[in-house]
Amino acid sequence: MQPKVVRVHQQIDATGMVAGRLATEVARLLIGKHKASFTPNMDVGDFVDITNAGKLVFTGKKLERTNKYTHSGYQGGLKTANLKTLFEKDPAKLFKSMVSCMLPKNTHRPLRLKRLSVKK
Repeated sequence: MQPKVVRVHQQIDATGMVAGRLATEVARLLIGKHKASFTPNMDVGDFVDITNAGKLVFTGKKLERTNKYTHSGYQGGLKTANLKTLFEKDPAKLFKSMVSCMLPKNTHRPLRLKRLSVKK
């Protein structure tokens, strides 16, 4: 018999918070490691709502120096985008991809990402 999973809605205001530190905390909440009932093979995490993602802070010169790469699979299909342009275009999408990279790469990952909502 499996234990009953109690899910809580966590609401976080991202104003002035460092992006990477917030992303690791959100990943921890989505996985459920903060709960006493945490089991690695079960999905016991909470719902997380992030507001004001456009007011996140990046330390140092990460916005100017960091690049994101995508490849179409064809020759010459490498595209490079600066982190600053991605953040200005859609900060919610960038933050969600940051959290996605911090989650374990297994079958629970898409289910956990559905419980994350990010608003500009």
